[in-house]
Amino acid sequence: MATYYPSITDDQAALIRNAPLFFVASADPSLAPGPEGIGPVNLSPKGGVPLHVIDPNRVAFLDYLGSGNETARHAVAGGPITVMVCSFAGEDAGIIRLYGKATATPLEESPHAALLLQTESEHLRTKRQVIEVEVELTGTSCGYGVPVMELVRERRVEDRGRRYKDRKK
Repeated sequence: MATYYPSITDDQAALIRNAPLFFVASADPSLAPGPEGIGPVNLSPKGGVPLHVIDPNRVAFLDYLGSGNETARHAVAGGPITVMVCSFAGEDAGIIRLYGKATATPLEESPHAALLLQTESEHLRTKRQVIEVEVELTGTSCGYGVPVMELVRERRVEDRGRRYKDRKK
């Protein structure tokens, strides 16, 4: 059963700072499909880029080219966002969810750019923008269903998957 908090706790912040991967779910507030039939809810893994705790009610991350831009589209439309961070370590299983609203800001206009660029990973591609989440509520649950895994390495550009992409005829 989840426990809810009005802001990010110290324990949650520690897990967030050490997570090599997090997930971002956002939704179109009109719940209408977006361009090209893209659904109203988008869920994306974010690896290779840390989630920064700016303060107890604010997190931010660098957004890169390489996938759709649904999170930014949903942020501009005023939709909700959920960020999920899981512990994949063998001990202290846990899941943290951050609920709130997001803004998408061009990197050169973000007040957090310098902080976010300090931990930029060399393998990542073109920086697109900063996604900042105003956290309205957090939830922590046990994480018992999350497998124990370890990070082998970040993906490289040459690792990019083509198998699941539509091949143009």
